Amino acid sequence: MIKGLVLIEPKIFSDERGFFFEFFNLKELEKHGIKTNFVQGNHSKSGFGVLRGLHFQTFNPQAKLIRVLKGEILDVVVDLRAESETFGETYKVILSSENRKLLYIPERFGHGFLSLSSDTEIEYLCSDYYSPTSESGILWNDPDLDIDWNLDEYGLCISDLIISEKDRGLGSFKEFTQSLKEIER
Repeated sequence: MIKGLVLIEPKIFSDERGFFFEFFNLKELEKHGIKTNFVQGNHSKSGFGVLRGLHFQTFNPQAKLIRVLKGEILDVVVDLRAESETFGETYKVILSSENRKLLYIPERFGHGFLSLSSDTEIEYLCSDYYSPTSESGILWNDPDLDIDWNLDEYGLCISDLIISEKDRGLGSFKEFTQSLKEIER
């Protein structure tokens, strides 16, 4: 796993009534080395084959704590920290309402996901507020990142994917790295 990412498997209490678990407990997060002050919560719904991302904020970076309320996603992150040993590396994990895993994503990571259910709902906490002027992203199928979205495994082909026009117009990883070099000057 990429340094800074934390996959959390909460303790689930189940009985004949259903289940209970804490998805957010500051003390538990701190045990994992997470000392993030979350200020915003988001909820999104997607159908099967919806691909969102890879999103990030440039000047107001957000750490995120992701969980799936309903359905299943292939969650994908890319390390965009120029000083990191794993700069440009990706990490993928299945998050679902069944496995109840949570993924903590530090600031300065790109994030995206592929919905694997017809009625997927995710919820995520953010460490900074949404900033339209800082909104950015990298194209989901960037050849330099070469992310395997496992489409065959899920019975999908590229033409089946539902991707927003905005996400289809995102820049390349090369453009992103070039912008970092310009900022350093």
